Amino acid sequence: MTTTLITGANKGLGFETARRLIEAGHTVYVGARHAHRGREAAARLGARFVQLDVTDEGSVKAAAEFVRADAGRLDVLVNNAGIAGARKLGRVGEVTGSDMMTTYDTNVFGLVRVTHAFLPLLEASDAPVVVNVSSGLGSLAATADPSRVEFQVTLLDYNSSKTALVMVTSQYAKAFPAIRFNAVDPGYTATDLNGHQGTQTVEEGAEIIIRMASIGADGPTGGFFDKTGPVVW
Repeated sequence: MTTTLITGANKGLGFETARRLIEAGHTVYVGARHAHRGREAAARLGARFVQLDVTDEGSVKAAAEFVRADAGRLDVLVNNAGIAGARKLGRVGEVTGSDMMTTYDTNVFGLVRVTHAFLPLLEASDAPVVVNVSSGLGSLAATADPSRVEFQVTLLDYNSSKTALVMVTSQYAKAFPAIRFNAVDPGYTATDLNGHQGTQTVEEGAEIIIRMASIGADGPTGGFFDKTGPVVW
């Protein structure tokens, strides 16, 4: 049985990913900051709930201890939790250091907190996999190309946090060759993050997350992928 933890799994892409992986036979731990919402989502899915606030070191450590005691290992970690940030679209000069710190605390530092805490459990797996949910807005190539839709979206804190996430993924992959670390771009998906303005359904957006969560020990590592293949970044 494959044991999987998904952060931010009480709604949106995280919830859909959990649903699909449970269908595929995974034992899924739904990580959520809010206990009531997380327990409700886990009950709907037939999953296990673990309270996990990625911005709180103590919460992350407690979650890792819970999974260790309950399962003894972790086969798949999906770092999905993220925030939209200050939402100062096109107003780069108005973004403050505090705005940046808040966005990075979830989107980058939170990912590192969770990965650091769960590394021993991943190393106990025969074929460990980590999927980090980034965005096409984190691609330097896409956001610099006037022919791409990403070029039109100027968000200093959010975009740069998703770029940093890809580099963090690359560094983990080099440091831990036995673990498959990859970043993914789900595409512009209708979720709470964008006020449900995305052009894709969560079912479509979750496809690449599920695909990369399902790779084996011989799968790629250190890459950035969307539904069509490697992302230029």
